[in-house]
Order: sequence, then C-alpha cells, then structure tokens
Amino acid sequence: MVSLLTQVSVPFDPLRLVGRSLVTKAVFVLAGTFFLAVASQIAVPMYPVPITMQTFAVTMVGALYGWRLGGLTVLAWLGEAALGAPVLAGGSGGLAPFAGPTAGYLASFPLIAILAGWLAAQGWAGRCVARSFAAHLTANLLCLAIGGAYLASLIGAENGWALGVAPFILGAVLKSALAAAILKGVDDHRSKAAA
Repeated sequence: MVSLLTQVSVPFDPLRLVGRSLVTKAVFVLAGTFFLAVASQIAVPMYPVPITMQTFAVTMVGALYGWRLGGLTVLAWLGEAALGAPVLAGGSGGLAPFAGPTAGYLASFPLIAILAGWLAAQGWAGRCVARSFAAHLTANLLCLAIGGAYLASLIGAENGWALGVAPFILGAVLKSALAAAILKGVDDHRSKAAA
C-alpha cells in the first residue's frame, strides 16, 4: 500500500506545459481565464463578500499550470476584470472590486495560484492526497488571511473575521478536498496513459 505522504519522483505536469510553445501557453492562459470567469459565477450571494468557486479555480490553475503560468493566468484574468470584463463574482468587472471589500481577496489570488503551483511542483499534488489537500488548504487560508485583513481595515477586526473569514473556512476545507480528489484522478489518469 502506498502512503498518502509518499514523494512523487516525476514532476507534476499533467497538462505537459513544460516545453510547449508560447502560442500553446497563450491558449492555455485564455482557457484558464475562461475557467476562472465561469467559476466566479458559481456563487452564494453574501455581503460583503460572496462565497464563490474562485479560490478552487485559482488553486487548480496554479497546480495544473505550474506556479509561473498559473500566476500569469490569474493576473491576466484580473487584468480582464480591471478593464471592465464581467469575469468576477456576480458578473462584476471594472476597478470598483479592486477598491471595495473584496480587494484583499483579489490581491491574494495571484499569490495563492503561485503557492499552489509551487507546492504541486514539490510533490504536493497528484497521488500525494494528504499533501495536495494541505497545499490547497494552505493557499485558501492565505487568501482568507489577506482578504480578511484588508476587510478588517475597512470594517474593524471583529466584523472582518465574522464577515470575511469565519463563514469561508468550511468552504475552504471542502474546496481543498475537491481539488485534492480531482488532482489524484488526474494523476491516476496520467499514470495509466504513460503505462
């Protein structure tokens, strides 16, 4: 029986993006921004911060694309939003989300994509389910820490915690478990295809 904490000897690159052409990578960036935009629309409306599948998508892009291309993809998506494309939660776009209560979360997204991608490259993805879960949960908690701290600067620490962190912890755990399960399936499929 293989331990859940076993190191992977092959780098985690299920999409085989290392060594691909710039054109191919650009297509993946566009596809990634579309995935992020769609995930943003899967939301439970709450005030001042909605519950969405954004953090799931951001960490998955980081893990699947690698830390560099994943971070770039998230920056491209945020750039689309800043230019007014309706790619954020509730179809919002423009500069207002970057100055309102969600600004800290948005600022954290490139960082958590990079973190998830870097941890995946270190073997914290794929067949290492416990590490994959821990990587995604760490990234989600970093998002909550940055987003909650910014929100607290606007509405006070107690309200920042109550409205911007506490309601999202269970979701972070569930999204991290889903990400780990999907990446395990991706790794299993990759292993079978290579055999």
